[in-house]
Amino acid sequence: MPNETMLTARDIRFRYDPEQPQYAVDGVSLGVRRGEFVAVLGANGCGKSTLAKHFNAILLPETGTVLVDGMDTRSEEHLYDIRQKVGMVFQNPDNQIVATVVEEDVAFALENLGVPTGEMRARIDEAMRLAGIWDKRDSAPHKLSGGQKQRVAIAGVVAMRPDCLVLDEATAMLDPRGRAAVMETIQTLRAAGIAIIAITHYMEEAALADRVLVMSRGRIVLEGTPNEVFSQTERLHRYRLDVPQAAELRDELAEAGIALPQDAITPDACAAALYELLK
Repeated sequence: MPNETMLTARDIRFRYDPEQPQYAVDGVSLGVRRGEFVAVLGANGCGKSTLAKHFNAILLPETGTVLVDGMDTRSEEHLYDIRQKVGMVFQNPDNQIVATVVEEDVAFALENLGVPTGEMRARIDEAMRLAGIWDKRDSAPHKLSGGQKQRVAIAGVVAMRPDCLVLDEATAMLDPRGRAAVMETIQTLRAAGIAIIAITHYMEEAALADRVLVMSRGRIVLEGTPNEVFSQTERLHRYRLDVPQAAELRDELAEAGIALPQDAITPDACAAALYELLK
């Protein structure tokens, strides 16, 4: 059921030092549906990575509740199930790759879980295809590009068959081609019904999401569709954020008296709008 909420945070607060008054996450509530792509934006230190680590119980809230399929992340008896349902991919793929062959790396967690051989084979093949690294299955990970390594890391998590994938700055160390490859993988996983939460600094990535959350000082200060969020250029600038380059062009053309639709926030949408104007 695509509209079913699988992850819920209710008024969660967290601080790294209980002696300090400042909360890293300060009263955040949100829900994520199955198959939804949510982008989380914010300047450095706003709390977005801290929030992400609450989704699979790496961190536990000081107050408030995080539920994954109805399971409280504070419940130790549910920790294994929660971490199977919510997988995390971090910024540096080298920290998540453990084997000397791609296929073996994707199999690593499944072997540790004692998944039967026949099922493991099916899961590994499915994960490598979904992540777009099937043709590199016999390669050595250290010989791959940054984008390919990140897709190997994603495949290793996808093989666990999570309902939700959290990407914490997963494209930060990649070049534009590597970022594009990972975004293509994200769209494939989303189409397969996996919820995606992407913590990112790249506005072009956020423009492809179903919903965008903007954080500042541990709180969600702006939320909506990419069109709704990226139509508020001045407000985003106040939170030390930019808009996608296509939206920036839209705003500059508007100042010059050439109005483009507010939803011209991706290169394709902007090109289509300009084509209509020039016809």
